[in-house]
Amino acid sequence: MQLPKCNVAFFFFLICSSLYCGNAEAHQVALYVHNKCPFPIWPATAPNSGQPVIADGGFYLAPGQTERVIAPWTWNGRIWARTGCNFGSNWKPACETGDCDGRLACNGLIGTPPATLVEVSLQGGKPNYYDVSLVDGYNIPVSVTPKITNPKCLIQGCLKDVRALCPSELEVLNSKGEVVGCKSACLAFDDDRFCCRNEYGSPGKCKPSVYSKIFKDACPNYFSYAFDSPTPLVSCASSEYVITFCPYGWGGAGEHKSE
Repeated sequence: MQLPKCNVAFFFFLICSSLYCGNAEAHQVALYVHNKCPFPIWPATAPNSGQPVIADGGFYLAPGQTERVIAPWTWNGRIWARTGCNFGSNWKPACETGDCDGRLACNGLIGTPPATLVEVSLQGGKPNYYDVSLVDGYNIPVSVTPKITNPKCLIQGCLKDVRALCPSELEVLNSKGEVVGCKSACLAFDDDRFCCRNEYGSPGKCKPSVYSKIFKDACPNYFSYAFDSPTPLVSCASSEYVITFCPYGWGGAGEHKSE
């Protein structure tokens, strides 16, 4: 039996819509940002040059909550967590760590270091690249893994709490005198030897320092300085990744609370 013209047109529209939606889904990557810290965090995103802002650049995440963030499948940029924020005032900075000009939605702004950085480079259907960097310092631990877990694709959290090990010259304190972050030596001293620049701008000239070794000992799966070797960069294909802040509850694996 022949369908009325209007029904045929509507049926054709449904088919086209479903195909379009399928293609759109295939050209996206889902990042599940999970907060296992015993306190709220304010995750933030910043795109690299020429890339769009995702998730408005920042949002609130209560303990135990997960936020699904959609990124184009060729997106590259950074993701980090802000801590100790108060957006109900006119304070600048509004956050104790990772602040972006006092804004909840960073909208492309890069956070103030020190902050533990997740760096992502999506490759448009090919294996994606990602790492966790302490090159600018540390505030809280984070893990990254495809949603369908593959041990070879996992970046684990820290073995120890860097804030408890942070040398006094690298410490960042809040108004209560508590250590809320640990600067990198480059950030703290602005010295070419620690920043791997100018005459130290090559792997042969820029070596691990006593400070980067503290980071590496606590968080062996992260970049501890610019030319860290072997590289902690991971390459794995997936359309869904889980980014978990405080993956062991809080601090390091030695302070495991609950999964």
